[in-house]
Amino acid sequence: MEIDSGSINLHSKEQHKMYQTWFNFADSDRDGRLTGNDATSFFAMSGLAKPELKQVWAIADSKRQGYLGLKEFITAMQLISFAQEGNELNSDILKRTGYLETLNPPEMAGLNAFIEKKSQVSNKISETNGNILQAPPKPMSSFGTKSNKKNHTSLNSVTSVVDGLKMLYNEKLKPLEAMYRFNDFASPFLTASDFDAKPMVMLLGQYSTGKTTFIKHLLQSSYPGAHIGPEPTTDRFIVVMSGPDERSIPGNTIAVHADLPFTGLTTFGGSFLSKFECSQMPHPLLQHITFVDTPGVLSGEKQRTQRSYDFTGVISWFAAKCDLILLLFDPHKLDISDEFKRVISSLHGHDDKIRVVLNKADQVDTQQLMRVYGALMWSLGKVLNTPEVSRVYIGSFNDKPVNEAATGPVGKELFEKEQDDLLVDLIDIPKKACDRRINEFVKRARAAKIHAYIISHLKKEMPALMGKSKAQRRLMENLEGEFEKIQREHHLPAGDFPNVEQFREVLSRYNIDDFEKLKPKMIQAVDDMLGYDIPELLKNFRNIYD
Repeated sequence: MEIDSGSINLHSKEQHKMYQTWFNFADSDRDGRLTGNDATSFFAMSGLAKPELKQVWAIADSKRQGYLGLKEFITAMQLISFAQEGNELNSDILKRTGYLETLNPPEMAGLNAFIEKKSQVSNKISETNGNILQAPPKPMSSFGTKSNKKNHTSLNSVTSVVDGLKMLYNEKLKPLEAMYRFNDFASPFLTASDFDAKPMVMLLGQYSTGKTTFIKHLLQSSYPGAHIGPEPTTDRFIVVMSGPDERSIPGNTIAVHADLPFTGLTTFGGSFLSKFECSQMPHPLLQHITFVDTPGVLSGEKQRTQRSYDFTGVISWFAAKCDLILLLFDPHKLDISDEFKRVISSLHGHDDKIRVVLNKADQVDTQQLMRVYGALMWSLGKVLNTPEVSRVYIGSFNDKPVNEAATGPVGKELFEKEQDDLLVDLIDIPKKACDRRINEFVKRARAAKIHAYIISHLKKEMPALMGKSKAQRRLMENLEGEFEKIQREHHLPAGDFPNVEQFREVLSRYNIDDFEKLKPKMIQAVDDMLGYDIPELLKNFRNIYD
């Protein structure tokens, strides 16, 4: 039986209008977010059992934001309709493209009475001639269980995990960072756009390893500014993101755009910004993920000295912002140059984000591929310096068919499975974005706290009157020893301390005596945030049916 696609589109448009109306009435705060309390009362009209509604919320709120936007609300309604027909709910139903749109709207008992009641309330508000009496917001459970409640932030108005993190950052973490100039030593202050940004995937590798082609392969189309060739063609950092039309935006323009998370790049100066651009285009995938294409890493000391900006520093900045880092290798370019070693070393602390891709693998036969794979693992083991083996995807990520003449049928089947695994990894990124945001926030908070301990310790070691210059030189020369003292005194893990050489380089620009002494109350505020506020925030925005 054939289904008329034209009637489906008309049917889905009518349903979309209906769901929009339902959503507007269900959203009591009128902020475009259906929170747990509103969703619980609205979903109850479906008559589904609690375990089924738990599945509906888990699938619809796949990003674990703690609320449903219109798109997620429509998905939830379609899932309820699917369950009402006696079907078992699971996330695989979303892979059946177009199927949910063919379902009739769910049966919602008492919906008309609900809408009429909401309409009456809305009419009463409009008749008050502007004298609107708003009900006080529903309080969330108090953050923290300690008796000293004044240390805990009141997040009554928060409607999502990300909003809660923003408030906690501005009230508790940012003051500590500003006090000890953490933004100069590690990364710039966070802005609202840093919290709201889409997940990012950065591609790294030597020239002609297929970074730009990989992005084109995923998008199934080219993007503004894309250049491909056997020679070094991408000479700049290009951020490929969603936009209303196809265009390229220069780096200086994009770095001052308050709604985008790239304002921190201004610290690398005009030389870098002239080698940075944003490529915008309308594309379904880019609505969920942003890609960062980087210049090919070249070998030789000459290449490093001829760069007019801090290449490794820029990579480190993007690594902190990205959700996934893909290291691309070519079977014919397995050597890891000095600059590539520095780049990979700058990814320290982000090991969980790294994935390795052996691209263009169909250019060698099966026997050669085994040798290439072994050589790659040996080289990476020396550079990454970790006992764990990184996940390596093998394939040929371009729009050409796999060269079966070289790889044989077994190789073709292997490539297809590996490519599918990598695509699944990429598809899961938006779902894990909220968890990643929390992870990076907690990591930053711990780093800022250790930074405060370091600076205040160095300040304490300075003499009160004479010999300050000599004391500063002594402290900087013995920075490793001072780190060990701080580690023992405050029982801190050694792995959380910053790189000694990088810290020493930045510290040399400052007079240690100008810094502040340790502020125990500010440290306690961050400890309360990590120990009580964030766990309570997650508790309030978990699955509403748990």
